[in-house]
Amino acid sequence: MKQNKYDEQGFFEKYSQMPRSTGGLKEAGEWPALRVMLPDLQDKRVLDLGCGFGWHCRYAREQGARSVVGVDLSENMLERARELSEDSAIEYRRIAMEDIDFAEGEFEVVISSLALHYIEDLEDVCRKIHHCLVPGGTFILSFEHPIFTARAAQDWYVGSEGERLHWPVDDYQSEGPRYANFLETEVVKYHRTVATHLNSLIRAGFMITELCEPQPAVELLDKYEGMRDELRRPMFLIISAVKR
Repeated sequence: MKQNKYDEQGFFEKYSQMPRSTGGLKEAGEWPALRVMLPDLQDKRVLDLGCGFGWHCRYAREQGARSVVGVDLSENMLERARELSEDSAIEYRRIAMEDIDFAEGEFEVVISSLALHYIEDLEDVCRKIHHCLVPGGTFILSFEHPIFTARAAQDWYVGSEGERLHWPVDDYQSEGPRYANFLETEVVKYHRTVATHLNSLIRAGFMITELCEPQPAVELLDKYEGMRDELRRPMFLIISAVKR
C-alpha cells in the first residue's frame, strides 16, 4: 500500500508545525547519531528516499556531494523542498519508494530517514537500492524502532496520576501492519523485528557495518516536554550497510 497522507491538507498543515519541520535537522533528536554514521559525501552521487522537505538533500550538498536526487510521493513535501532549495545539483522527483527504478550503479550513497516503516515489502525495496548503488556504496537507513512499533497504540502505560510508568511491548513477533494514530490521523506502519530488518538487507546483498539506537540530542532533553522519557526506551534504529 502506498500511503500519501502528506497531500491531505489538514495532515500536512499539522506536520508542517512539528519542530523537525520548522527547525530542520537540529530539531531531530536522532540527527547527531545519523550524521556521524554517514560516509564522506564529497563528490558523491546521493539518493534520498522519502526526502520530505529535503533537509538531508541540502545537507549532502553542503558536504560536497556532486549531485542529489530526492524522492517522495507527496507533492506537498516536494513543493516545500523546492521552495527551500536553490541548487541546480538537487533534483526532486515524485516517485513512490516502492517504484524506484534507477540504473545500476547510479549512486554512491543512499539515505532513507524515517520512511521505510511505511513500506510493506522492505526486502524488495532493499534489492532495488542494492541495484542502483555502486559496489562498495553505502546505504544509511533509519526507521521507528521495533520496540516502538510493536503495539499500534505507540504510547506509554500511565498511572492513576497520568505519570508514565513504562513502555509496554507486546506482539513483538507478530509482524505486519499497525494502524497507528499520528497527528490525529490513522496511518499504517509495518512492524518488523530487528532480525527481519537485518536479514532483509543481508538477503538483498548488503553487509551490515553499524547499528545505532540513538538517544535524543542532549540539547533537546530539556527543550521539549517529555523528551527525557525518550532515554527510557529506543524510538529509532539506524543501520549502516554497504553493497558487497
